[in-house]
Amino acid sequence: MTHASRYPDVTILPFGGKAPQIADSAFIAPGCRIIGDVTIGPEASIWYNCVIRGDVNRVVIGARSNVQDGTVIHCDSPEPRRPDGFPTLIGADVLIGHMTMIHGCTIADRGFVGLGAIVMNGCLIESDGMLAAGAMLTPGKRVGSRQLWGGRPAAHMRDLTDAALADMQEGVARYVENGRHHAAEIARTLGPAPS
Repeated sequence: MTHASRYPDVTILPFGGKAPQIADSAFIAPGCRIIGDVTIGPEASIWYNCVIRGDVNRVVIGARSNVQDGTVIHCDSPEPRRPDGFPTLIGADVLIGHMTMIHGCTIADRGFVGLGAIVMNGCLIESDGMLAAGAMLTPGKRVGSRQLWGGRPAAHMRDLTDAALADMQEGVARYVENGRHHAAEIARTLGPAPS
């Protein structure tokens, strides 16, 4: 794990004595801002112009998960009523769509958050759960395994088929591969990353 930026126009900053820890095989696209207590796992991909801010609590992003362009991820502070606050914990093989807002919640392995969706403090998206594009998951809500939730505020719409779950995992694999392609193109254009 390292906290050195591999590309220009990427901001990776320590905060409060904690520096981001980023696996060497992760892809961090130009334009990203990653601050504080943030851990990013192997083969994860953080796409163009994302902000991940672990200043008041921790943010964890698991292996092979992807955070797509323009997403903002934050967390919430500990306080007397909630001594742990609300960290943001994202498991492995998670798909997070473009322009989402992820705040103080847990997205378990193989979860899915659609384009432009909002996930608020204390929410849980269980393994193989899906939040539809444009949905707002209000504080403390729980998307069950194999459930699709949508709307503002989000509510259970239907259960997911095996085919839908397979599509989600194919999407994860595509993003891992696409991250490799983007890293190679950037290196070709800008030269090798500084060591």
